Amino acid sequence: MRVKYVLSEVLVGLWRNVTMTIAMIITLAVSLFMLGGSGLLFQKVGDMKDLYYENIEVSIFLKTDVNEQQRNDLDAKLKSDPLVKEVTYVNKDEAYKRFQQMYADAPDLVNAVKADQLPESFRLKLVNPEQYKNIYDQYKGAEGVDEIVDQSKLLDKVFGVLTGIQNFALAIAIVMAIAALLLVANTIQVAAYSKRREVAVMKLVGASNWFIQAPFVLEAVVAGLIGSILGLVALAALKVFASGGSMQALEGLITPVSWGDILLMFPLMAGVGGLVSAITAWVTLRFYLRV
Repeated sequence: MRVKYVLSEVLVGLWRNVTMTIAMIITLAVSLFMLGGSGLLFQKVGDMKDLYYENIEVSIFLKTDVNEQQRNDLDAKLKSDPLVKEVTYVNKDEAYKRFQQMYADAPDLVNAVKADQLPESFRLKLVNPEQYKNIYDQYKGAEGVDEIVDQSKLLDKVFGVLTGIQNFALAIAIVMAIAALLLVANTIQVAAYSKRREVAVMKLVGASNWFIQAPFVLEAVVAGLIGSILGLVALAALKVFASGGSMQALEGLITPVSWGDILLMFPLMAGVGGLVSAITAWVTLRFYLRV
């Protein structure tokens, strides 16, 4: 009987202040959507770093007048270096083939360059790609070395932009969460004020604190769960839009977001929405009802 009473009071409470309830749910939905989006972005940036760093190469370009002894000494030193995972020597002919493939859409440029104009190089895969600076410091002054190029320099800029977007999304989620919490507190306060006489009677007849607070706390939890469901729907809609729209061109840069990834965000969104709403409602009631 008590459970039935509490649930009926929850539904009545949500409907009694329907406009504030709708505003609270929408604000929660937006904040949880931003939270889920920033969580997905954080996960994908990590996946991208693992994927790209795994395939990053450090290129050591040799001088045009490098002799065979210098080349062999450098090759032996690189192969014995504990920082280097794999060494590939690229001669002028192989460099020209790669150049032709890279600029296949620009035949005039390819025809203007000859194989002997391209430098020889060593292409390195590192055990830890983030240790490029150690490789650079160690080999920049070696005999026969002209230039050392690390692909991670460009990737660091890309990841820096993505991390900035991630932090911005998280900041917006926090701001929206604060707004949602204030709305939750205000809605619960209004609901408690509208039932102040009933609460006073329940106190007089010896009702427990839990029994008095439960309907109000559950109102906030229900609103939080509905908001998390709407946030999940918004994430799903964004995925459909991104996969079928102009953002599809980014799939070669950003690892794709699967439906499983989105569904995995729902427990986080529902947990945060329900738990934070419940705590906010409980704290509000402690101060307002003094029970």
